[in-house]
Amino acid sequence: MTPVSDTLTVGIDIGTTSVKAVAVDSQGHVVGGSRIVHPVITSAPGCVEHDARRAWRRGPLRALASVVPEGAAVAGVGLSAMVPSMTAVDSRGVPFAPGLLYGDVRGERTGICAASDCGLPDVEGQLRWTASREPGAQGYWPAQAVASFALCGVPAVDSAVAMAFGRLRLREEWQDGLLGEVGAVSGQMPVVAPMGDPVGTVRSLGAPLCAGSVDALCDQIVSGAVNDGDVLVIFGATLVMWAVVTGWPEVPGYWTVPHTAAGKTLIGGPSNAGALFVDWARGLLGPGLRGSPASSAGRRGRSEGGGEALPSDPRQVPVWLPYVRGERVPFHDPGLSASLHGMDITQGAGALQRAAYEAGGFVLRRMLECSGVEARRIVASGSGSRNAAWMQAVADCTGLPVDLPAVPEGAALGAAFMARMAAGLETTVDAAGRWARVNRRIEPCEPWKVAADGRFAAFKELSPKC
Repeated sequence: MTPVSDTLTVGIDIGTTSVKAVAVDSQGHVVGGSRIVHPVITSAPGCVEHDARRAWRRGPLRALASVVPEGAAVAGVGLSAMVPSMTAVDSRGVPFAPGLLYGDVRGERTGICAASDCGLPDVEGQLRWTASREPGAQGYWPAQAVASFALCGVPAVDSAVAMAFGRLRLREEWQDGLLGEVGAVSGQMPVVAPMGDPVGTVRSLGAPLCAGSVDALCDQIVSGAVNDGDVLVIFGATLVMWAVVTGWPEVPGYWTVPHTAAGKTLIGGPSNAGALFVDWARGLLGPGLRGSPASSAGRRGRSEGGGEALPSDPRQVPVWLPYVRGERVPFHDPGLSASLHGMDITQGAGALQRAAYEAGGFVLRRMLECSGVEARRIVASGSGSRNAAWMQAVADCTGLPVDLPAVPEGAALGAAFMARMAAGLETTVDAAGRWARVNRRIEPCEPWKVAADGRFAAFKELSPKC
């Protein structure tokens, strides 16, 4: 137990299916955690949204209230969330419109765009739809700004989130002319502050709050993925891959973004083959598999959870294309659909479960192959990294070792480090690397790797071409 005298900071991450919060000591050890679940709402085909009042406002307040150890003082609080997102708020900063998420058709780009741009997050489209639905709202804010206002009364985002607004914010200023084209003015937009800067005081704690940042960036700074060939993979509701390279490669269909390490770049982006797909697939297989713990699901034979565990024969696994909601990087095709191939009467529910896990591994292998990156290891993060069976499948399917984090809530951990900057305890995100810790490494299992190689060839034939 961390002594009360140690310097604690709190990181809060608004994710697709929950808000996670961690209280962290000066050495990066988690001394308290909380998770507040919220649903993803798909009210119509192509619509992907949150109840923004519940997920972006009440969720962070509840997560913060339950994460701080009794008697502990908090030096600062940090925020992170997915990008892009958008809602309309009233004069009290309370959302009253849908909280649009990435992939919602109401925020799609309009007109003609280059292949390398069409898959980028389009906050402009989200803003256009929200402003047309709720003209004259007090504000049009992303998730970070909603949570920031709820905590300290300032609707703040950092410079990394501001980059998602593209041409709407240039040279550190909101562009009223362009905002007017989508029905907004600069006074309705969030406050933008430098990364890690304090923007206000958290009312319940009297501690500084730093401007809300991007979840993947917060994950990155505490991941330890800093060398060429390191591949940070966030196994959340969305699967996100960032491969570390030198220089500035540009590959059609991929995102290229700056790394916090000098001279390094990240190339990759999101895929729909994350936990939303895995949980959907496992949900089809019955309550026994849904409820079986990850540790027992990773064993061969019968699982302790009461359902059928993974098959004993590596060859008896079908191939599952995981495109239940289309695909993002590198195809950016919302029309792709899921399908299952190679089923026979010898295969049971465990084989289908393994196929669902392998789908994520095959997607990663394909993303790396099409990007031209020579990978040497996968650095895992996110709640999915707790699932030993899934991580083993990823190792087998990619042929790469998978390093599991000591703290799976990487985005919240990174936000807690940024809170140290807001409190004046750190001066740069470069120092966050000291919080990177590997819990253990999962190596590919040779018989399963050989069998997976054959299935990957089938996966490539069945999937679109890069």
